[in-house]
Amino acid sequence: MKSIKQFIALATVAFAVGAQAAAPANEAPDALVKRISQDVIDTAKSDKDIQSGNQKRVMDLVESKILPYVDFQRMTSLAAGRFWRDATADQKTRLAKEFRTLLIFTYSGALSQIKNETVEFKPLRADPADTEVEVRSQVNMARGEPVMLNYRVEKTPAGWKIYDINVLGAWLVETYKGSFASEISKSGIDGLIKTLAEKNQKLASKPLASVAK
Repeated sequence: MKSIKQFIALATVAFAVGAQAAAPANEAPDALVKRISQDVIDTAKSDKDIQSGNQKRVMDLVESKILPYVDFQRMTSLAAGRFWRDATADQKTRLAKEFRTLLIFTYSGALSQIKNETVEFKPLRADPADTEVEVRSQVNMARGEPVMLNYRVEKTPAGWKIYDINVLGAWLVETYKGSFASEISKSGIDGLIKTLAEKNQKLASKPLASVAK
């Protein structure tokens, strides 16, 4: 989980779209990733407030450039698995909200740690008509071996959106699915929501740098 926390933000940043960077409607998902990734990563590297761990600056960047391009509803439903079907509409809303907040803290904490990493993308293996594809890449580290980062993205009426991330061979949704199922089995959907809310409260009081560790 330590490595996942450190690189989730970098993976998502590599697919993020800035508010001023409108993507052509027919742009392929891998082309979109390649075109905008360097700009966003450069921002994280050069912004002194981000590097110093300024919580508001980092979270503003996450909110504006990353979150609009993540399908939290689908991500939450996949993480909840079979229990999602039995949840009420209110429970689904609250669970998605807390899971989204948890990932925001994770993204923000990791984003503040970006230093000298670069991203290299692999050829896209997909048919032009596909509406769900996997974009493959690797993070080249200043020290150590490259880290594999893959994204599952879907084409929605609002454009391409991420719904899962693979870091070091582990899919994010599957990583949370086990802990979600365990908590739901013990105390139900409401118990899971309460656990996530309590965790988010604790994270809110910590420096961003410590969230990524």
